[in-house]
Amino acid sequence: MISCGSEAPQEGETSKVFTVYGNCGMCEKTIEGSLSDVEGVRSADWNKEDDQLTVIFSSDVISLDEIKQKVADVGYDSDSHRATDEVYNKLPGCCQYDRPE
Repeated sequence: MISCGSEAPQEGETSKVFTVYGNCGMCEKTIEGSLSDVEGVRSADWNKEDDQLTVIFSSDVISLDEIKQKVADVGYDSDSHRATDEVYNKLPGCCQYDRPE
């Protein structure tokens, strides 16, 4: 999990939870890592048990759509964004989850 300080949104921040598909601890590192140096994102925590990513971010700096695209760019589908087949196919075998239709 990437974070700085308290996990509650601070003034000017938003907290959103959405589905990101994955399988394992390596997925967790990659999903959370895709947002670790993104300006405006303070915290990203993916739960492999229920495929839920909780993100705390400044919506005046980055949009939820942009966050979901950054996750898709490293190979992980979300509830609204799909990774390209090329990027998904480069994931390690243990990280190649059953993709939603």
